Amino acid sequence: AGRVPVALAAVAAVLCVAVALIHLIDQGGMPGSKDPSYIGIGYYLLEISAVIVAVLLLAPRTRGSLLVWSVAFFAGLGPIVGYCLSRGPGLPNYADDRGNWTEPLGVVGLVVEAVLLIVSLVGVTRAKAAADSTV
Repeated sequence: AGRVPVALAAVAAVLCVAVALIHLIDQGGMPGSKDPSYIGIGYYLLEISAVIVAVLLLAPRTRGSLLVWSVAFFAGLGPIVGYCLSRGPGLPNYADDRGNWTEPLGVVGLVVEAVLLIVSLVGVTRAKAAADSTV
């Protein structure tokens, strides 16, 4: 009853890869550049972690992992928070996107990340139920 369906994990994996690709495009490819450097480093960490989580979601041994699903959740949440902060109050030494709420790639990113949040919440719930049933 608490098992994580393969289809759910596959959808989450595709969404994680999409989050990574959207940020790769936004930074201008690989290696790309985003200034200030902490923004660029954040992009790299997001892209790498999202791809690793996508692989782990597809692996039978880790598909039901609460930790993997939690990281997938934060791969959706982190960029949404960053988007809101960068367009709203702004971030230290970064005003490029302030007020730019309707940037097409950013809006696509928000939609993908929001869907990832929802799918990941279902995955977290399923993984937790599976873990609880084995105790």
